[in-house]
Amino acid sequence: MKQLDAFTRQVEEVKTPKSDINALILDYLTLAGYPNAAAKFSTEANLSPHQHSSAIEARQEIQSYIHRGDIENAIRALNNHDPSILDKDEPLHFALLRLQLVELIRKAQPGGDIGPALEFAQTQLGPKAPRTPQFLEDLEKTMSLLVFGHDKLDPSIAALLKPGLRRDVADKVNKAMLQSQYQRRDAAIRHLVQMRAWSEENVRKEGKKDLPARIDLGLDSDSSDKPGGVENGLEPMVTT
Repeated sequence: MKQLDAFTRQVEEVKTPKSDINALILDYLTLAGYPNAAAKFSTEANLSPHQHSSAIEARQEIQSYIHRGDIENAIRALNNHDPSILDKDEPLHFALLRLQLVELIRKAQPGGDIGPALEFAQTQLGPKAPRTPQFLEDLEKTMSLLVFGHDKLDPSIAALLKPGLRRDVADKVNKAMLQSQYQRRDAAIRHLVQMRAWSEENVRKEGKKDLPARIDLGLDSDSSDKPGGVENGLEPMVTT
């Protein structure tokens, strides 16, 4: 217990400047695509915006389309924003088209008209699939959704109908847009958490015995400690 107390005491002695914490929060809100929250927080924290609201709003709009399953409008909005993104990134374009096929199949099942899904697969994905083994494999898995009942699918194929695929594609689009705007693709806090995990792993490998068995990340603080509170007008995170 003395070792745990010593470690905790050392942690508490490290005082992170509030300005650094505020900068991390604003960085996350900006890169994750929350324009209203980023604008409000930058004002409250007296920080300069990291990116124009219009650029953040464009990314948020396209991510929202994808999370709702409206891939046609997502692709249209992305091309209106910057047509070079999909022209230069064929895997991203294929991922969006594949997700659009999944959404067409979702609408057609069970017992619906699969004609639109088949036509889309043949005209949009068929010509691209033979270009790489991964494209071909992804298309074959997706077409399996038309063959088997959705309650009898292999877990790897059933995953295509879960929100995770939308989230994955939305994240890829967001990163591609950030890159086109000469921005970092990941929020700084992500790298900070990765560095913290790497450091703890290495210290444990060295056999340090003054570490507690579990070290929390410290993300469970009271809502009163969060800037503005979770109900302070932030846009809800889109997860489905």
